[in-house]
Amino acid sequence: MTPGARLQAAIEILDQILDGDAAEKALTGWARRSRFAGSKDRAAVRDHVFTSLRCLRSHAALGGASTGRGLILGALREAGIDPDTLFNGVGYGPTELSDDEGLIAREPTSPAERHDIPEWLWPHFEASLGEAAEAAAGSLRHRAPVHLRVNARRSNIEQAIEDLKEEGVTCSAHPASEMALEVKEGARRIRNCDAYQTGVVELQDAASQAVVEILPLTNGMRVLDYCAGGGGKSLAMAARASLSLFAHDKAPQRMEDLPLRADRAGVDLTVLTTDTLDQTEPFDLVLCDAPCSGSGSWRRSPEGKWRLSSEQLAELQDVQGEILDKASQLVAPNGVLAYVTCSVLDGENTHQIQQFMERSTGWKLETEQAWPVQEGTDGFYAAVLTRTITDC
Repeated sequence: MTPGARLQAAIEILDQILDGDAAEKALTGWARRSRFAGSKDRAAVRDHVFTSLRCLRSHAALGGASTGRGLILGALREAGIDPDTLFNGVGYGPTELSDDEGLIAREPTSPAERHDIPEWLWPHFEASLGEAAEAAAGSLRHRAPVHLRVNARRSNIEQAIEDLKEEGVTCSAHPASEMALEVKEGARRIRNCDAYQTGVVELQDAASQAVVEILPLTNGMRVLDYCAGGGGKSLAMAARASLSLFAHDKAPQRMEDLPLRADRAGVDLTVLTTDTLDQTEPFDLVLCDAPCSGSGSWRRSPEGKWRLSSEQLAELQDVQGEILDKASQLVAPNGVLAYVTCSVLDGENTHQIQQFMERSTGWKLETEQAWPVQEGTDGFYAAVLTRTITDC
């Protein structure tokens, strides 16, 4: 495909997404219809699409329209590329620019538009992050780095770097977590590497790994990953101590691949249904990686930024409170409750813990920590509480 043809493909995919299709669905559909597109073409089109989604508002302003064509035009203008060199109809590329397309383009105006945050959300975003709000929003406009977790049961940092290098993946240690690597080259080769397929490394953001490092894990503990999802934190906890490990999720289909991943990583765990929780509690530590806005990881899933509404955010915060209340009842006397989100919004983080402490008795806040998205990881928050009552 020519560079122009890649842009035209991205335009058509973006129009589908703007009409309501999920980004992955639209991209997959295009790839199936476009057998002529090679792997480099598919990667380039994907990059164009996700760049536009991360920068939806500012690129729409620069391009003069909230359409696929307007977004791609805005991206070119921001990059300092003359649109006429690609919007010329050559090689299945976009058609030539109309006179209007040059006249209606403008610079972004409001802070929310300039930093690509929904207008309704900017006051909450700024109140949560203060002087760091612009830097955080700026980070969310760019592609996320690729991080790996080295499985201490299988290898060490130095050996993993060497093993991956032999298969064309260049990495370096990441300071956020002692077992984290940042991929510098060859990210698209990872899933085919022996190191990945044999459980030496797992794809996991460095801050997500760091969250597990602040948990007081010791050998022999009974540990429940209450909102396990794909189980990344379950596997990370198992790599740090010999645990009696349990995983649960309200939507069990999210854990579908977890037994296979656990086996690959050399981890023993038991998957629990909601009905069997009461038969298995109490636990020495319960981790709640709660559903949230995902605002700290919008670089990876940028359409979530634009699909979130104030009503949905309020509903999420209600769910988070319910999860804290339910999970806290599963913690043994003197046990630990850990609350985690990949959000940068106070309403989902510190305020949730404050409200839980106000309505609950017998808890002490031990640790509270945030990992800013502008410092090279996803944005994460974690709070660790201990149960101070001696019997339940």
